[in-house]
Amino acid sequence: MRPLNGHPLTPFTMANPKRKQSKRRSANRRAANAFIAPEFARDPSDGSLFRPHRVNPKTGIYRGRQVLNVEV
Repeated sequence: MRPLNGHPLTPFTMANPKRKQSKRRSANRRAANAFIAPEFARDPSDGSLFRPHRVNPKTGIYRGRQVLNVEV
């Protein structure tokens, strides 16, 4: 083999981390990908649960207005 960029006999080496990754940094990375359960709002008229800032699929009401025709 011939030298590559002034480094004899080490043409292709894999990249390796210079320092060990701390437990806290690993835990923070894993926590950022954790599943978060969706939060729900309660409809004041019938008490059903729905996602906030969305149409209530049970009643078809959004911000006090009927926007969907829902057949009961």
